[in-house]
Amino acid sequence: MTATRSRWLLRRPGQDGTAPRLYCFPHSGGSAGEYLRWSARLPSAEVWGVQPPGRGGRLAEPAPTTMEALVETLTAEADFGSAPYAFFGHSLGALAAYETALALRAQGRPGPRALFLSAYGAPHLHRPGPPVHTLDGPGLIAAVEAEHGPLPAELRTDPELAGLVLGGLRADLSIVASYRPAPAPPLDCAVTVYGGSRDREDAVRLAAWEDYTTGPFTLRVFAGDHFYFRENPDDLLTHLDRALAERV
Repeated sequence: MTATRSRWLLRRPGQDGTAPRLYCFPHSGGSAGEYLRWSARLPSAEVWGVQPPGRGGRLAEPAPTTMEALVETLTAEADFGSAPYAFFGHSLGALAAYETALALRAQGRPGPRALFLSAYGAPHLHRPGPPVHTLDGPGLIAAVEAEHGPLPAELRTDPELAGLVLGGLRADLSIVASYRPAPAPPLDCAVTVYGGSRDREDAVRLAAWEDYTTGPFTLRVFAGDHFYFRENPDDLLTHLDRALAERV
């Protein structure tokens, strides 16, 4: 299946397919749309969003509940194309981007020339946390809001909407709770790690990604919390565009 036909890979119209590609993996409960908005700000690459089941236009599809299922289905159904490309992943998306790169290597397929990993410590430092994915709807909303701030108010008043939206989020949190990284030789691509200065994923945890590549490694911490790039997108996108031009 080609990249342009895959349900997993989305892009904005008007891109001619000649630039290197940046495939963006969303955070828990996130979707491709947030990253597609970066298209105009990253002239060095063509921005694609990775859209797993259970969100966006795939809201009604069953979402994978383990990392193995997510990566296996993604790599079976999506072709990342022949153009040079990189992966960007934020939070859970950082782990998914890394595991996808490992799977492509194991399958003998061309992998990303660079990984851009955001706001998550190296896999061996993974903290599964409590099994919040097993909570009922109100309990899940409360747990997520306690960790990440308010969710849309409609989720408390519209049970049908809550069932759809929380299904994807619950599946993602199940991935977090069950993820156990397997030992693997380091990748050979460039790895750039980003984080927020007020995030609990601190510089020590982020710097541990250096052991996961034999290629160039860069760590950059921006002012902000877990979603530092929402507070001041210019800082990240300026650095990311320059790094894409150099690495991809």
